[in-house]
Amino acid sequence: MSNEKVYPMTREGKEKLESELEQLKSVKRKEVVERIKIARSFGDLSENSEYDSAKEEQAFVEGRIGTLETMIRNAKIIEENEMNSDEVSLGKTVTFVELPDGEEESYTIVGSAEADPFEGKISNDSPIAKSMLGRRVGDKVMVQTPAGEMNVKIVSIG
Repeated sequence: MSNEKVYPMTREGKEKLESELEQLKSVKRKEVVERIKIARSFGDLSENSEYDSAKEEQAFVEGRIGTLETMIRNAKIIEENEMNSDEVSLGKTVTFVELPDGEEESYTIVGSAEADPFEGKISNDSPIAKSMLGRRVGDKVMVQTPAGEMNVKIVSIG
C-alpha cells in the first residue's frame, strides 16, 4: 500500500476532516440506519421509495467515510517551518493581480482534500496554484486556465 496517494494538508484541514468523519460515524450513520428501519416497516420493498432513498444515502455516507479515512491515514501535514517564507507554497496565502489592470485576488493554497474556493482556498493541483508554487513577490506568472492564458503578478505572500 506504499503507492497510495499522499494528501498534503494543513493541520487545520486534517482536523476538519477528522471532525467530519466523527460526525458521519457517530450521528449520520445512525440516522440513516434508523431511516432504513422505518422504511422497511412500510412493507413491500420493491416499490418503497423511502427505502431506496435511505439505501442510497447509506451508500453515500459509507463511501464518504471510506474516503475520509484514506485521506486522514495518508495525510502529510505541512508545517510552517518546512516552508520558505518568501516563496509561494502550500499553506500560504498569495495575493496577485491579473495583468494588465485586474483587481487583487487572494487565495490560500491547500491540499486537494481541503480546497474550498468559496472560502478562498484553492488546491495545489489547480492551474493557478501549480503555476505560482515556488514563485516570489513581484514575479509575473502565466497561468494556463481552461478559459485560456492569464498573466498575473504576485503582490504578496503571507
